[in-house]
Amino acid sequence: MPLIPLSYWDLAIAGLLLLINGGLSVAMALRLERPLFLAALRMVVQLSLVGLVLNQLFALRSPWLTLGMAAVMVGFAGHEILGRQDRTLTGGWTYGLGAGSMAFAASLVMVVALTTAVRPDPWYDPRYAIPMLGMVLGNTMSGVSLALNTLSNAAVRERAAIEARLALGSSRWEALRTQQRQALRTGMMPIVNGMAATGVVSLPGMMTGQILGGVDPSEAVKYQILIMFLIAGATGLGVLLATFGAVHRLTDGRDRLRLDRLNAYDR
Repeated sequence: MPLIPLSYWDLAIAGLLLLINGGLSVAMALRLERPLFLAALRMVVQLSLVGLVLNQLFALRSPWLTLGMAAVMVGFAGHEILGRQDRTLTGGWTYGLGAGSMAFAASLVMVVALTTAVRPDPWYDPRYAIPMLGMVLGNTMSGVSLALNTLSNAAVRERAAIEARLALGSSRWEALRTQQRQALRTGMMPIVNGMAATGVVSLPGMMTGQILGGVDPSEAVKYQILIMFLIAGATGLGVLLATFGAVHRLTDGRDRLRLDRLNAYDR
């Protein structure tokens, strides 16, 4: 069955549903009507521009342009992580840890997937690399963001307990082990819940899109399983790297807690 094309009128009808949400916001004084409208407008503009860029990228199939697009995606994801923190590390460390951990984790799992499982020709074919990277980055970004925010808040909230452990001779890694574990669990929980619900509660976007595009459901299932494994692997590695980096930054070589390295810390 061929893909059913959508007209702009079809999209406009679906967009009218946002007016219901906006009306509820006004009626209940939620003050979400403006953010909702701006978010929808931003989404439409961003996706439209991305569609134009991807058309050119797919046609050229340049490894350097593909790498550049991936770098831009990582850069914006790092900015999103920065904006989701209650307390950020000074000196741009939050952005660096977020973007760096995501870039390493996503690059590793994508190279493995493109060279062993998918095997497009060439292996960096942007038609495969960019959409898969987008799904991996989006979920890894959420995990890393949650982990860093949880760790920084826990360090401030449990300062007395951490400093007591340090005073009793614990190393910085031992003193912050409980808080790091909490951050790791928080960062991994979305993908754990997502895998548990996939196929029973929800049909993921990639699988749904492939089925609507005429792909055999059993083949779409294989791709979705692959993507979920890639997301889980990248999220776990990214969260681990980010929390280790944050613990290192929140302490020093003399095993002291350095909350002065956190912005928005009320001393």
